[in-house]
Amino acid sequence: MEQRRTSLFENGLIWFGAAVSIAEIMTGTYFAPLGFTKGLLAIVTGHVIGCVLLFLAGVMGGKTGKSAMETSKMSFGSKGGLLFAALNIIQLVGWTAIMIFDGALAADGIFNIGSRIWCVIIGMLIVVWVLIGIKNLGRVNTVAMAALFVLTVILSFVIFEKGGGLNICGEGMSFGAAVELSVAMPLSWLPLISDYTREAKKPVKATAVSAVTYGAVSCWMYIIGMGAAIFTEASDIAQIMLKAGLGIAGLLIVVFSTVTTTFLDAYSAGVSAQSLFSRVNSRYVAVAVTVIGMLGAVFLPLYDITEFLYFIGSVFAPMIAVQIADFYLLKKNSESRSFNILNLGVWLAGFIIYRLLMRADIIIGNTLLDMVITLLLCIAVNKIGEKYAKR
Repeated sequence: MEQRRTSLFENGLIWFGAAVSIAEIMTGTYFAPLGFTKGLLAIVTGHVIGCVLLFLAGVMGGKTGKSAMETSKMSFGSKGGLLFAALNIIQLVGWTAIMIFDGALAADGIFNIGSRIWCVIIGMLIVVWVLIGIKNLGRVNTVAMAALFVLTVILSFVIFEKGGGLNICGEGMSFGAAVELSVAMPLSWLPLISDYTREAKKPVKATAVSAVTYGAVSCWMYIIGMGAAIFTEASDIAQIMLKAGLGIAGLLIVVFSTVTTTFLDAYSAGVSAQSLFSRVNSRYVAVAVTVIGMLGAVFLPLYDITEFLYFIGSVFAPMIAVQIADFYLLKKNSESRSFNILNLGVWLAGFIIYRLLMRADIIIGNTLLDMVITLLLCIAVNKIGEKYAKR
């Protein structure tokens, strides 16, 4: 039987759901000190950078029919790629816990029954999404996305009707730091996008739809958060919802946006697990990741995720840079080898460079610069390696 392929519309829905997220709205509140105009420029600049990279990463999976972590084996070797599959599962478990934790806090701020109870409710809803499966969500996902779209439009109108003064400024982060924060969200999806584009009927078009949809809606979420912080003078998402007059509607936005976004993390953790153990059932792993994340959200104080975000950037930005160099420029495939030592060394160099760049304030953020340096280093090292191999 021929495997069912996802349509452009279905891919668009998946990435709409990924972008409509409490985490993105909350991140947007940090841009308020820049003022609306400067903050908007930082948001758009960061998302253009991030979504171009997202597109390049997604095309790799779409054209080869491989999952995100399977494509990593093309650059790092059949065993070398397992390192990134393991690291990806770790970051996805972390994201699952963080998203449930943030969603539960916000939901409890609107309807107080206890944040731990909300953790369990949200966790169980994610399990339901996982069990339905990405190929069978169909009408359920369409209805959920339509409801989220309507509610988010209402939230936008209510917030932006609150006032003028669009250029309120204050002391806060630099423009470069704001761009880096804007790049952070698209970057977090780089190790996942191929898990979805590999099943598309039209891989390149589906990847373009995915990246554009995610980029546009993610910018929208950031702008909602920034606008809310400026106009309502609140950074707490629950207070923003309440000040906007959204009671039950706000609660629905919080709960279902958390579910539709976190579902993708759990699903991709299952797919990545198959790179480590081919016989494992990805759906069962996704359920297990959701349960572990839910327990983490219940018992751990996940308020400060700064170091976690830096971990994601330092690991996956140089990884994708090496893959882009190999796939698009060098046109090499190391899948038949156990380890590609040269590329693993380049990745390690990119990791160290990222950590060093964190100390500097760069106007375009440090992710793009790190990836450019890593990509050029990858090309140079491989060209030199080829010359020595011919001697």
